[in-house]
Amino acid sequence: MGSQEEIIQVINLVKTYGNFTAVKGVEFQVHKGEVFGLLGPNGAGKTTTLEMLVGLRKPDQGTAIVGGFDITKELKKVKEVIGVQLQSTSLFELLSVEEILHLYASFYPNQVSIPTLIEEMLLGDKRKSRIKSLSGGQKQRLAIALALVHDPWIIFLDEPTTGLDPQARRTLWDIILLLKKKGKTIVLTTHYMDEAHVLCDRIAIMNQGELIALDTPSQLVKNLQSDSAVEFRFENESSEVELHEIEGVTKVGNQKDVFVLYTDDLQLTLTSLIEMASDQQLKLTDLQTRTATLEDVFLHMTGRRLREG
Repeated sequence: MGSQEEIIQVINLVKTYGNFTAVKGVEFQVHKGEVFGLLGPNGAGKTTTLEMLVGLRKPDQGTAIVGGFDITKELKKVKEVIGVQLQSTSLFELLSVEEILHLYASFYPNQVSIPTLIEEMLLGDKRKSRIKSLSGGQKQRLAIALALVHDPWIIFLDEPTTGLDPQARRTLWDIILLLKKKGKTIVLTTHYMDEAHVLCDRIAIMNQGELIALDTPSQLVKNLQSDSAVEFRFENESSEVELHEIEGVTKVGNQKDVFVLYTDDLQLTLTSLIEMASDQQLKLTDLQTRTATLEDVFLHMTGRRLREG
């Protein structure tokens, strides 16, 4: 990465609710112009972290410097340089797309061209439509447009594609990549691995309020030291199986009754697994092989999947 300019510095952020600590001393930096992902399951603390960075929640300890301003002392300045799209944006349902954008723009001294913004967010044919008539994907694009009316340097997106169909998600990905191309810095939270892999230059993985890993998506997968994953179940009970002894296996994971073997030599591991199963008269089912992913990184680090279910 070299010595890139840091546009956000997060310093020992802590947030507690009664006896529960939602965010436990989180620290990281975001480089100017990158897409930075906060990744983790629901309840990991990513939304709380984002809400502290944008001034919606007060940290109980620590602080952050956002765009050169301290969130605990210069929040008004912070708000001038950031744009925020939250999970539940309440919009005035009876206004048109154009009207609400002009309304929001009127709150700021600096504004972008609203017609251009409408086109870039792919809302051209909806400019006169009332907000209540928009689809989920169109509402999300409008929420991002509202975050951009004052031409902020840094954009915060909280789970921007949750609840959208695959096509609407991909449209939003294109928009996020377009914003990056324009030099914006983007911080987004997500629990979708594919999204983090496609969009993010670097990812901070959160679990139970703590930051447990931070790197580029490809480096996080590389750190598993395994190219491939073999997933399977045993049809019959298998109490005495030593999966670590299977050839080529670097790590073993399991989730409920599904076993995952990570390996650098897929062919060797498959042959060895099948031999072991027939020696012990075990029947393998649901066997599949795949390339190791960020999902595996999370499973390896926490012992559970990112998205249960």
